[in-house]
Amino acid sequence: MPTLAIIGAGPGMGLAIARTFGSRGFDVALIARTKEKLDTLVDRLGQDGIKAAAFPADILDRTALTDALDGVRARFGGVDVLEYSPAPHSPVPGFALATPSEVTVDNLQLQVEYSFYGAVAATRAVLPAMREAGAGTLLFTTGGGSVDPVPMFGNVNAAQAALRNWVLNLDKELTGTGVHAAHVAINVWIGGGGPEGSPTATPEQIAPLYWDLHEHRDRSEAVFNT
Repeated sequence: MPTLAIIGAGPGMGLAIARTFGSRGFDVALIARTKEKLDTLVDRLGQDGIKAAAFPADILDRTALTDALDGVRARFGGVDVLEYSPAPHSPVPGFALATPSEVTVDNLQLQVEYSFYGAVAATRAVLPAMREAGAGTLLFTTGGGSVDPVPMFGNVNAAQAALRNWVLNLDKELTGTGVHAAHVAINVWIGGGGPEGSPTATPEQIAPLYWDLHEHRDRSEAVFNT
């Protein structure tokens, strides 16, 4: 069975992406900080007939993240699709939003560590085996501000734009190897809760886009709008 590893798995987009791939024959590895949350997701996927397992790890701890992905390979035999989508705004104490004029080295560094460096570490853990196999998909999620920045998310947008640039460049480098990298920019509020009048979409509406990028492999970026 092919395996999907989701980094930053949660009950919203993570669960919807897991169901999208799991319903098409994938086993699912879930990686996030909180074991209890992951175990709940594993149970919910099991009720859908999807084989899943939890691998707790803090994205900010690069060694732990690499060890978790090693654990996925040991359990499932490999990683065929990697999806990286940690919560973008305030994942741990110390993270704070900043407008462009409020950006400091410190409040930007925290976002870069989380949004960008974690993605690089995860990719380095799985890409060599994908290259050797001549097959694999790497998917990375940001908010729409990575493409069209919004002042209130000045530091978040800058960090995610760096990730976007790297993913698009990575896909160019991987041309002809059988490995595909793609960036997803979600330009809506997921499930609501945003400013009045802002566009919204459910995770279930967005998740099929990830399958499309994996299946068709014809573009390195997709922006989800309503």
